[in-house]
Amino acid sequence: MNYEYRDGQLAVEGVSLASIAASSGTPTYVYSAGMIRERYLAYEAAFAGMPHQVCYAVKANSNLAVLATLARLGAGFDIVSGGELFRVLKAGGNPATVVFSGVGKTPEEIRFALEHGVHSFNCESYAEIDVLNHTAGLCGKVAHIGLRVNPNVNPITHEYISTGLRENKFGIDSSAIDAAYEHAASQPHLRVTGVSCHIGSQMLDPSPMVEAVDRLVTLALRLQAKGMPIDHLDLGGGLGVQYQPNESTPSITSSLAALRALVEPTGLKAVVEPGRSIVAEAGVLLTRVLYRKNNGGKEFVIVDAAMNDLIRPSLYKAFHDIVPVSTLNRPHMQVDIVGPVCESGDWLAKSRTLPELASGDLLAVKTAGAYGFGMSSNYNSRGRAAEVLIDGAAFQLVRARESWDDLLRGECLP
Repeated sequence: MNYEYRDGQLAVEGVSLASIAASSGTPTYVYSAGMIRERYLAYEAAFAGMPHQVCYAVKANSNLAVLATLARLGAGFDIVSGGELFRVLKAGGNPATVVFSGVGKTPEEIRFALEHGVHSFNCESYAEIDVLNHTAGLCGKVAHIGLRVNPNVNPITHEYISTGLRENKFGIDSSAIDAAYEHAASQPHLRVTGVSCHIGSQMLDPSPMVEAVDRLVTLALRLQAKGMPIDHLDLGGGLGVQYQPNESTPSITSSLAALRALVEPTGLKAVVEPGRSIVAEAGVLLTRVLYRKNNGGKEFVIVDAAMNDLIRPSLYKAFHDIVPVSTLNRPHMQVDIVGPVCESGDWLAKSRTLPELASGDLLAVKTAGAYGFGMSSNYNSRGRAAEVLIDGAAFQLVRARESWDDLLRGECLP
C-alpha cells in the first residue's frame, strides 16, 4: 500500500488527493490509516511469541485520530510530556501501556502520570530519580522506573537527532549507570524494573542499534544478579524511512530479528518505541502553487505551504520528495520550491527537476507524516494546516484548519 498514480491522479487507498484538496483546501496534511496499521503490525509480528510491547512514539505525530487508530490495535505509547499523555488518554489509549520518557519531566507531569497509572518512567539523571521518588511519595504511589543509558554509540544520523553520544543531553553515562541504579533501588517510592536506551532517529543502518542493545542486555543481567527486579528492556526506536527516492532503508522485520535474537534468550519483555517508521511514509503535505518567478535566471515556485507548516527542510536541511498531484505532460525545469514566510530559510526544496508548474497546480510533499504538523507553528501569524485521515475509500477531516480567530485565542489587550 502506498501513494501512487491512478488514472493520472495521485491517490492512496482509493482516494485521490485532488479530491481532498477540493474539500479541505491547502496546505493540508493527509495520513493513510491503512499504512499506519501495516507498519505497526509489522512491529507486532516481529516480536510475536515472546513478551513485548510496541509503544508508539507520540512525538512523531500526535493527532488524536492517528493515536486512536493505533490504540484500537492495542498499541502502547511512548510519551515525553504530560500533554502527550493527555492526548493518549483522550484517544482511548491504555495508560498501563504508557512509558514516560524525556529529560525534563516536571513534578506536575509526574503526578499526572502517576495518578493515571502509567506503566513506567525512563529516568535520565540523579536529580530526576530524586524528584520522581519524592513526588511518588506525596501521591502515595510506588513508581516503576528504568534508567536510560547513554552508551556512547554513534547512531550515524543527523547531529540534531543523535541521542546516544556523551555530547548529547540524553541518558546517564554508561560509566556511572551501576551507581545510579543502586541509588534508585534505595529509594522507598521507586521500584527499578527496566533498562532503557535510545540512541537516535532516522537510522538507515541498524548495526549501532544492535550494538547498543547488546550492551543493554549485559547491563540488565548484571543488575538482576545484584537482586534488582528487572523485567523489561526498553530498546528505543529510531529505524529510518525513505525520504529520497533511491534511498536504501532497513527492513523492520530483519532489523528487529537481530534485536530479538539478543533479548529473547533473557526472558525479559522487549519494549520498542517506533515513531517515524510507523507514520512518516503514511503522510503527505498537500500544497498549491501560488506564483512562479524568475530572479536573474533562478526559478522559484511559491506555494501556500511554508516553513511554519513543515520546518524539517529549514531546520535539518531535510530532503522531502515533491511530486505533482496530477500527471503533467509539460517540459521539465529546475526550480526552488519556497513558501510565503518572510525568511530566506523558508524553502521546501532546492534545485528540483519538476514539470513546468503553474498557479493552481497541486503538489504533494511526501514522507511528511512524522515531525510535520507536530513541529508546525504560527510564525508570520499563519494558521496551522488542516489534517485529514484516509481509511479505505473514505476520508475525514480530523483537524480543522486554524482560523484568524484561533490565532488570538488566549490573548488579550492591555
